[in-house]
Amino acid sequence: MSDEHTNGGRIKEITSVSNPIIKDIRLLEKKRHREETNSFIAEGMKLIIDAIDSGWTLKTLLFAASHRENDNVKNLATRAVTGGADVLIVPEKVLGTITRRDNPQMVVGIFERQLLNASGIKPEAEDVWIALDRIRDPGNLGTIMRTADAVGAKGIILVGETTDPFATETVRATMGSIFAIPVARLGEAEFIDFAKNWNGFVVGTHLAGSVDYRAPQYSGRPTLLIMGNEQSGMPPPLVDVCEQLIRIPQVGRADSLNLAIATGVCLYEVRRHALALEERESRI
Repeated sequence: MSDEHTNGGRIKEITSVSNPIIKDIRLLEKKRHREETNSFIAEGMKLIIDAIDSGWTLKTLLFAASHRENDNVKNLATRAVTGGADVLIVPEKVLGTITRRDNPQMVVGIFERQLLNASGIKPEAEDVWIALDRIRDPGNLGTIMRTADAVGAKGIILVGETTDPFATETVRATMGSIFAIPVARLGEAEFIDFAKNWNGFVVGTHLAGSVDYRAPQYSGRPTLLIMGNEQSGMPPPLVDVCEQLIRIPQVGRADSLNLAIATGVCLYEVRRHALALEERESRI
């Protein structure tokens, strides 16, 4: 292993998967280690560049030794070092063990996590926030984050014991939206207090909902959209804080929708007025 010291981070070449630095990075597959080190893994050059541009802190950049002469990789490495991050040049097999993929991305970043608390959520105008009750599936969470980003929602609130938004599977499913959508994590009691003081419309999806999801007037006020747990739905304490319970009509044999699909359907309806307005303005 060779070291090169700079005014910012350090550049190292590592060849072994048993190197202590690599072993430590591999531990980021575990939630406890991500929380202890306040770090997570993101893959792909474009995603990493977008994250840095968005103000996220890059702690370590890894890239395949076979790409050391690639101008784009060299520019990113220079930017990373200047910003204080370490740069590790490694064989593709090392990247494969870190990402657990046979054909890994040639560039991998270790970033500092960012989580909001309740005081950091300040809804205004027609802002939309999504609250997810005890969401368990990382793929669903990642897809919801990507959809929230696409529709222009302001952020996501994770309620209770949930899957980790910084798990590698979740980050992959967001396709980069992890760096665009703020995430807060609140306990159920804290969330209930927060929702009771929401300065707009609190609405939740529920099988017992008596109102079609297209019926409410969402525009003109901030909306807090509460989506229940994938298996058990929304518990009574969360139902009680909803101003209105909505349902998505179903006529087939399926008794429920996938959570990510249901959230997407509702989000586009909640944001329909704002999206139409933004589209008209973009044509002017």
